[in-house]
Amino acid sequence: MSALDRATALELYRVMRTIRQFEARAVQLFGENKIWGTIHSYAGQEGVAVGVCAHLRDDDWITSTHRGHGHCIAKGADVGRMFAELLGRETGYCRGRGGSMHIADTSKGNLGANGIVGGGIPIATGAALTATYTGSDRVAVSFFGDGGANQGTLHESMNLAAIWKLPVLFVCENNQYAETNPVKDAFAVEDISLRAAGYGMPGVRVNGQDVRETYRVAADAVARARSGLGPTFIVAETYRYEGHYYGDPQVYRTKDEIEDWRAKRDPLVIARTWLTTDRLASEADLARVDREVDAEIEKGVAFAEAGEPASPIRLPEDVYAG
Repeated sequence: MSALDRATALELYRVMRTIRQFEARAVQLFGENKIWGTIHSYAGQEGVAVGVCAHLRDDDWITSTHRGHGHCIAKGADVGRMFAELLGRETGYCRGRGGSMHIADTSKGNLGANGIVGGGIPIATGAALTATYTGSDRVAVSFFGDGGANQGTLHESMNLAAIWKLPVLFVCENNQYAETNPVKDAFAVEDISLRAAGYGMPGVRVNGQDVRETYRVAADAVARARSGLGPTFIVAETYRYEGHYYGDPQVYRTKDEIEDWRAKRDPLVIARTWLTTDRLASEADLARVDREVDAEIEKGVAFAEAGEPASPIRLPEDVYAG
């Protein structure tokens, strides 16, 4: 694995820490009845979004999922506008009307989170077709879970992407459960990335808890896509710490399992260990980053809470683009 420089390594840690703290505050705000609907925490999976999006430009595209806060932040979203969206404020990304599952920011190439399982996959594939059609070197990335990997949209999209050599990364975040269904009960193979062979594209299985691993694999896949060599299927083994949704009773897994992942395979702990061991950062450096992130999160919450509540939809201008 090629060595990371100090600036890059610290930035990877900073973005992961931002995602973790964002989710912690979102859970707190939901518990205070300040967020309508429900939320799906990305805590525990930070190494995937951060490792991949670190290689993307603002004009590259991503599509996200119902568990999409981490993807948004990794792609450069402003946490204040994100909190505003969750709190139903006019200052949110979708003027407070989309909520947690529908944040989008085309200025950063974020084509949107999607509440439909596998719904973003063909959208990213279509964006990649746009890049090919217009002759640009832009890249599209679709994030989806292990449940999304069993949707027909993935197989249709992978087939077309391979035939047309589209610049797209299919990134499966295997967090071990499709809602409540264990991955071992949904696949006949342990290594989901083996499916790539059926479409003539590279398939890579990676430890999604170590951001260095996803960063390395994504570097190769993005370079391959930009150079016109086509798509890559990445399966990142990861884990969500919270339930499928806020209030999930989680009867399908044990507390011991959750705590084992937290204690032995936490992305932030792993990152702190190699950052200090490789002398890329000191504990004081990391503490400073933590304080800066905490301040950014609190500033974002204050911005959101000061915003005006979302207004009623106006027709037709709020439905159709001008």
